[in-house]
Amino acid sequence: MGYLSLAIVYGGIMLYRRPGIKVKWYHCLLLAFVDVEGNFLVVKAYQYTSLTSVMLLDCWAIPCVMVLTWVFLKTKYRMMKISGVVICFLGVVMVVFSDVHAGDRAGGSNPVKGDLLVLAGTTLSAACDVGEEFFVKNGDMIELLAFLGTFGTIVAAVQISILERGVLKEIHWSTETILLYLGVALALFLLYSLVAVLIQTNGATMFNLSYLTSDMWAVLIRTFGYHEKVDWLYFLAFATTAIGLIIYSMKEKDEEEQRMFLDEEDGESLRTRLIVAST
Repeated sequence: MGYLSLAIVYGGIMLYRRPGIKVKWYHCLLLAFVDVEGNFLVVKAYQYTSLTSVMLLDCWAIPCVMVLTWVFLKTKYRMMKISGVVICFLGVVMVVFSDVHAGDRAGGSNPVKGDLLVLAGTTLSAACDVGEEFFVKNGDMIELLAFLGTFGTIVAAVQISILERGVLKEIHWSTETILLYLGVALALFLLYSLVAVLIQTNGATMFNLSYLTSDMWAVLIRTFGYHEKVDWLYFLAFATTAIGLIIYSMKEKDEEEQRMFLDEEDGESLRTRLIVAST
């Protein structure tokens, strides 16, 4: 339903604007397929491995994104950004140790299979994030979300009808169930909309680093919403991850100086052209 909400809202906006389509539909179809399968594999992994393993292995998306953006988008990562990534990883490691210390880790029915599913799913998600970064920076974000929602709905519907037909039949449809599904759809709609903006402004790597804090927010909900006790390491991990994000977001001195130099050079070139034109 998350994909369907994207198709309805952003598809309607696109039809109202009636612009010339900038993105290729088959590129968006491939992107939607990769996104659906990435989400499916990670969710499926929860059946076989522990929550802690999923949290830890989900970080595999970050090096994948960094390699893919470096190869295909020619993104350069300097020492400060790499340091920020390392500090974020330290925060995630603290979360894992906190789970182990608190005794929350459950082995799962087939940990190896579950771990492989997580690695495959996060690799696909990383590829999708990099593709989305390319499209939102070189095309139209509304078109991308409209096509992603449309093709995502089709791919997900076909996959559910083939692989999850039995599970779908067992669902007891009630008012509460429908409201829960609508709540999930709304959350996914807001997630994809905000992710597109974040990727457009800060890139896929920054998004995946920021996504690490989702586990920490879950801890706050457990603490204040469900009044569960959590290990103190969770709060230290949250602070560590936040520091890593701040460091990654900071511009290095040589980058700023280079940007200022280029701006001055462009300004001087413009003044020269104006003088020549006036004479």
